[in-house]
Amino acid sequence: MNLEITPPRALRGSVRVSGDKSISHRATMLGALAEGDTQIENFLMGADCLATVKCLAQMGVTFTGPGENGRLVVHGRGPGALKEPENVLDAGNSGTTIRLLLGILAGLPFFSVITGDASLRRRPMKRVTGPLSRMGASIWGRQGANLAPLAVRGGELQGAEFHLPVASAQVKSALLLAGLLARGETRVVEPAPSRDHTERMLQYFGAEIGKEGLTVWIKGGQVLSGRRVTVPGDISSAAFLLVAAAVIPGSDVTIREVGVNPTRNGIVEVLQAMSADLEVFNRHELGGEPVADIRVRHSRLRGVTIGGELIPRLIDEIPVLAVAGALAEGELVVRDASELKVKESNRIATVVQELKKFGVEIEALDDGLRVRGGRPLTGASCNSHGDHRIAMAMAVAGLAARGKTVIRDAGCVDVSFPGFAGILSSLRVD
Repeated sequence: MNLEITPPRALRGSVRVSGDKSISHRATMLGALAEGDTQIENFLMGADCLATVKCLAQMGVTFTGPGENGRLVVHGRGPGALKEPENVLDAGNSGTTIRLLLGILAGLPFFSVITGDASLRRRPMKRVTGPLSRMGASIWGRQGANLAPLAVRGGELQGAEFHLPVASAQVKSALLLAGLLARGETRVVEPAPSRDHTERMLQYFGAEIGKEGLTVWIKGGQVLSGRRVTVPGDISSAAFLLVAAAVIPGSDVTIREVGVNPTRNGIVEVLQAMSADLEVFNRHELGGEPVADIRVRHSRLRGVTIGGELIPRLIDEIPVLAVAGALAEGELVVRDASELKVKESNRIATVVQELKKFGVEIEALDDGLRVRGGRPLTGASCNSHGDHRIAMAMAVAGLAARGKTVIRDAGCVDVSFPGFAGILSSLRVD
């Protein structure tokens, strides 16, 4: 599917974005491990989260839905009710599905095989499979259990302490889920903060979690209880609308009930540092997660340099931040973002390749990129590389460019933001 974009006169209106992908995954998995029903509202009906549902269903978990308005009920009966899957589990394109499920599979006393699409089979898994093997799981796969397909013989795990070389919510979450199913205590120490949805949700489901500084720990054998979860709007999806409103003259857009978890809201801080006219208001909580409304109006942006501990808090938003940098005064420099190389695509390479087609002066760095702003963009024919965030970032560039932009293979947008094109259309003022 191709997506055609033409520049509007402005973007204006008030919208809600799709449910948070990270929280939808975790609510489904914890619901499967809990005893009793978990009712999820605003579940993200994207391909990634549906892959998690399908994998859990193969392990004996029963569901009602997902239905209209993203309503999904997980009928949990505890980890003891999960059974050995008869067929290979398919995580599709979802790194969250495969990495977090590896943590669960490692703690269950049966054999399983999990794989994904061609893109996922190229993504590194040793950062998860190595620590899980230390806890007692037996895991086999290509390149020494670094690449899927991966075979797991789980059960009889022993808690351990891990010092992660890179801040990663997926690795941390996999180890905490394995720790829940292990004997003793599991401790994870990160070099910098990463998103903490798993810790928050484990507590919401009744687990005791310890946290001090960059260390988090959990004792095994705790019983989770099914809960009602309302999933906030996804800040990573909202980011595309925030940047579009900030760079298109005359724009005024409000996004309602979007998640503003402090481990995820780096995009808000960076846009504010770039002099965006951005207001966060109506703050409250949904199921232990902070949410708010965000209003953005067009303003003249200026380039900034970002790196260090900020990067894990906006790693998924860097492609669209590159677009903001292209339309800002001065330079946007991103450092310490090597993790971008092992996403759905090498996002450093693909962002550089595609934005050059719009006339952007951009270069790749070893651990990030440099964008020289202030030049007008010209519509281009570009490629998503099968990466949903690249496709949407190029759509935002197209909105701000002269002439028509065509994004090839844009169906991948449905991975995280089904309805993206429709929301853009609803905000257009032509």
